[in-house]
Amino acid sequence: MADAELFQMGTMLGIAGGLVALAFAGFYFTLIRKLPTGNAQMQEIAVAIRQGSMAYLKRQYRVVALFGAVIAVVLAVAVPDGPRIALGFVAGAFMSGLAGFIGMNVSVRANIRTAAAAEKSLDAALRVAARGGAVSGLAVVGLGLLGVSAFYLVYNSPYSLRGNPAPLIGFAFGASLISLFARVGGGIYTKAADVGGDLVGKLEAGIPEDDPRNPATIADAVGDNVGDCAGMGADLFETYVVTIVAVMLVGALDPVSAVLGEAGIVFPLLLAFVAVLASVAGTFAVRLPKSGNIMNGLYLGVAVAAAVSMVGFVGITLTMLPGIPTLLLASAGVGMFVTVALIVVTEYYTATRFKPVKDIAKASETGAATNIIAGLAVGLQSTAIPLVIICIGILASYAVGVTAFSGLPGGDVLAIYGIAIAAVSMLSTAGMIVTLDTYGPITDNAGGIAEQSGLSKEVRERTDKLDAVGNTTKAVTKGYAIGSAGLAALVLFSDFTQHAQVGGVPLVFSISNPLVLVGLLLGGLLPFLFASFLMNAVGRAAFAVVNEVRRQFREIPGIMERTAKPDYAKCVDIVTKAAQKEMAVPAIIAVAAPLATGFILGPLALGGLLIGVIISGLLVAISMSVGGGAWDNAKKLIETGEHGGKGSMAHKAAVVGDTVGDPYKDTAGPAINSLIKVINTLSLIFIALILQHSLF
Repeated sequence: MADAELFQMGTMLGIAGGLVALAFAGFYFTLIRKLPTGNAQMQEIAVAIRQGSMAYLKRQYRVVALFGAVIAVVLAVAVPDGPRIALGFVAGAFMSGLAGFIGMNVSVRANIRTAAAAEKSLDAALRVAARGGAVSGLAVVGLGLLGVSAFYLVYNSPYSLRGNPAPLIGFAFGASLISLFARVGGGIYTKAADVGGDLVGKLEAGIPEDDPRNPATIADAVGDNVGDCAGMGADLFETYVVTIVAVMLVGALDPVSAVLGEAGIVFPLLLAFVAVLASVAGTFAVRLPKSGNIMNGLYLGVAVAAAVSMVGFVGITLTMLPGIPTLLLASAGVGMFVTVALIVVTEYYTATRFKPVKDIAKASETGAATNIIAGLAVGLQSTAIPLVIICIGILASYAVGVTAFSGLPGGDVLAIYGIAIAAVSMLSTAGMIVTLDTYGPITDNAGGIAEQSGLSKEVRERTDKLDAVGNTTKAVTKGYAIGSAGLAALVLFSDFTQHAQVGGVPLVFSISNPLVLVGLLLGGLLPFLFASFLMNAVGRAAFAVVNEVRRQFREIPGIMERTAKPDYAKCVDIVTKAAQKEMAVPAIIAVAAPLATGFILGPLALGGLLIGVIISGLLVAISMSVGGGAWDNAKKLIETGEHGGKGSMAHKAAVVGDTVGDPYKDTAGPAINSLIKVINTLSLIFIALILQHSLF
């Protein structure tokens, strides 16, 4: 097939795949809207959550729009091909924000319907929550594939000799920057409300989680949506987009292009098209199995998506792209292995039935200090196996690339294409992964609505079962996001090294060079510094929430006796303002650090910085995300009656550990994902200017 025909086929199928995903997202949303919404009290609570969530998101997007407008202008006038890069940046930012908005919009409607369905059966509630998650999952992959395919088509029409995906880096950067804001702002909001509410409500007042007497309850419920729905939706949207764009950029490099032609560029679009169809199939497969194991019911959807993807990858490669070495399908298999292995390992460290969480729960019997020591140990230990898995994936897919292109010129760059295909393969389950993640806050909110509206104990037990699994799914999806971010960043770095040339000769990034070493150290520092700002931001906001909740308990008589209502709006206002205020510094760090390093110390130091931030960022993100999830589920395990149950010394210690883990797993850890991608995409955009104007 001629290059022009491949270009048309790849872009058209990519656009079609995006539209199919969005159509099914709309179909599921319509089904959810038609479901019962429970009694008047449930509706009142759900409306408060929805209004608070939408109000926060509107304020956040106004702030981000101003920041983004400045960056768009700078890109348009400062970098080569600036207008197209800037246009892509604006489009990527808009679609990333839209993905987050859609996820949150359905979550704040599916929560009450899940609670109402729980009055019927556990299976009915599971299906509602999973369909709500599917709207977000399919919207993320649909918007991502549609955006990348459409812009590649527009940028290269009329088609000449070969497509040029380089301007798409602006689209990827826009997606990454919005993801950073969504993760940082939403993470600060949700964990400040959660920590503040838990410390006073559970430890001081001795009331249950989601008790309507707690003034921070509505803020906590809102936070679940702005952090885990809007935040995670934007996060995985940018992971999806950045990975596809990175692989297309590698496909356009001279050694790869000389061998594969246009096929090397459109291959990831065709694989993503197949994966979208597989994700749709996966959403239909979710159901409660006869064993009653909710997690297995959700994993069935992931398994179906993975199986359909692999079959589709084989079919599309053999029938439509005969120029692509069939051996590269082994790289796709490697990517699938990495996905499954990361899911299994993350579940081991965060699920209540396995040893790590049980050890933390046991350590809680002797107080908060031993709980925290055990949780920190689990978080640190949890980095080992995932990193080994990622290393195996890199080496195996690289070996596939070496073998597939054996004897051809430019072998090292060609071999990187094997890693690139493994990274794309990890996206094959992205729709289902986002489904699993959004399922978590939907069920969490459903439990809160059931508690606050006084539904029966049986209903609350059902929502508790769904919520306990939701804690694990949120941890599992974070592990997936971190792993896929690592491979995507590695592919981006490979493209960076090909563009970092002087006189047509690529720069050598040797650790024996002091500039590279300094950059490596600075890059290794950034995730720690970045995380410290976010942890402090949550701490400051939680401090204000704690004082406000204490004030209301002290000054509003009748709250504890249920004869007076707390002022929920005050806590919502505190965390909203804190999140908006605290977003600025982390965003400035992400943008200023690579630019300052590049223009002052030069491209060699910048290359070192990119590797440093990838390595330390992966480890810090895994440790925080997994460790925080383990702390959370240790508390959940004790609340089932283990180690003394609710109100015991172990439970109070576990609540303290959970509040320490909250900003770990839902603020700092996930935001490092976005930090890695923002720094890599921005460096790729500015490398030409840095080569011309750096001091060293």
